Amino acid sequence: HVQLVESGGGSIQAGGSLRLSCSASGLTRSAYCMAWFRQTPGKEREIIAVIGSAGGTTYYTDSVRGRFVVSEGAFKKMYYLQMDNLKPEDTAQYYCAARLQLSCGNFDRSLYKDWGQGTQVTVS
Repeated sequence: HVQLVESGGGSIQAGGSLRLSCSASGLTRSAYCMAWFRQTPGKEREIIAVIGSAGGTTYYTDSVRGRFVVSEGAFKKMYYLQMDNLKPEDTAQYYCAARLQLSCGNFDRSLYKDWGQGTQVTVS
């Protein structure tokens, strides 16, 4: 049973930085795609960053590339999203998600079955 818990959200001024954390448990397979998504009211949840736990390859959408960095902590238990130079359009509920590692560059949201509860980021 995979359990994901996000933390680190908050309110911040434009240009500032936040680091989101995702605590993961129940990841018993050898490799996972760990993704960060975000969602604003009335819009679909969009993927923004992915890291493959085996090898550490990372993927980003254009909207965050160069400003956000996804990383993995030790023993596949913690995942992070460092967000720099935040903009008001980054305001959203942020979620981490996991799936078995297979073509992590495939951004199809329906491939992800395990989700956290989300953490709110507000940029003003």
